[in-house]
Amino acid sequence: MHKNKNAKRYYVSGTVQGVGYRYFAERAAAQFGITGYVRNLHDGRVEVYAVGPLDSLASLRQRLEHGPIGASVEKVTEEDAPIDPQFQRGFSIEYDG
Repeated sequence: MHKNKNAKRYYVSGTVQGVGYRYFAERAAAQFGITGYVRNLHDGRVEVYAVGPLDSLASLRQRLEHGPIGASVEKVTEEDAPIDPQFQRGFSIEYDG
């Protein structure tokens, strides 16, 4: 199947919309070689779907817990997710939550 690749879904709560959080997540994912997407959810959270090696995903999560200047992250929850081939090539910002 996918060697050394795992997928996680992170849900970020707090003041994370309207503060550049999606762009921050996109840059962090690129830095760690992670593919997937980030999007705002209607309930005020941000969802990050990330595909990569476990150590890279752990590094991304640490970055997500801090967030950009202006954000106030209260909580990051994580769940395992299936690997979606559609998001294997890059990392995108999605606009429908």
